[in-house]
Amino acid sequence: MGEPGRLWAGDREISEADIACIQTCMRRYGSLPRTELIHTVCVYMDWLTPAGETKFTACKKLLERLEARGEVVLPARDPRGSAPRVMRSPPGMVVEAREAVTGRLGDLSPVRLEWLDGDPEVERCHAYLERFHPLGYRKPFGYCARYRIASGAHDLGYLLFAGPARAIATRDRWIGWSAPQRRMNLPWVVNNQRFLIFPWVSVKDLASHVLGQVAARLADDWQARWGYTPLLLETFVDPAHYRGTCYRAAGWECLGETSGRGLARPGRQYKSSPKLVFVKPLNPEFRTRLCAKRLQDRPPS
Repeated sequence: MGEPGRLWAGDREISEADIACIQTCMRRYGSLPRTELIHTVCVYMDWLTPAGETKFTACKKLLERLEARGEVVLPARDPRGSAPRVMRSPPGMVVEAREAVTGRLGDLSPVRLEWLDGDPEVERCHAYLERFHPLGYRKPFGYCARYRIASGAHDLGYLLFAGPARAIATRDRWIGWSAPQRRMNLPWVVNNQRFLIFPWVSVKDLASHVLGQVAARLADDWQARWGYTPLLLETFVDPAHYRGTCYRAAGWECLGETSGRGLARPGRQYKSSPKLVFVKPLNPEFRTRLCAKRLQDRPPS
């Protein structure tokens, strides 16, 4: 593989810049369980297979070597082991369309959001996203929040929030923060990675109503689970297929489009189609706080 004294992750040589990025990621998401943190480092460093799975084993071995050298500190081993998750439906889980839900929003029982934390409900969420969301399911980056959307006895869909884009020109200009401020304060931005209303659910204004609910409660839920309070929500909408109507109706602001060029890791870019960038502040002082040298409300580390 590699020469003695040099670090490798699989077939990739690890540079000092790579180690610095790994250290940043581990400081930022250090309160995650060991397995989740290793997956997060994989996503942060773009260590993915062609199928989009994380290169878990190679990353785990590298982090253990870095820990032996005193350059990182890994969390305690997970009680159930550290095998990588396989992103498919749990055994015996039925993932299929259900009875149609139609009508007016006012005709539904109160729509509620249920925080999901633990198997099998989390795995059920993943399975339904994989089958029914246009983008499928991809393991979230960093801290995350999952909600089931329900009304009475009906399940209506799912929401998934996780780590933000590291650098988006239109968002970063709008916030007005410097590159050092962005690197320091990025965890206070949370990305709505997936929003799924099931295809058999057709209720006018339901999507914007759900977005209004989640904007009102996510900051408190995040504080209760992860120990700090986000300041800004973001999401990306593909204009080739959608206009972001429900986000606009829920008071999210469209900042423009991404460039279509993304930074996968230092020195490497990938191409993508431009996406509409939507944001929703959760605190009236979000801009002042995000542009601070160091926020007081630090994520746990």
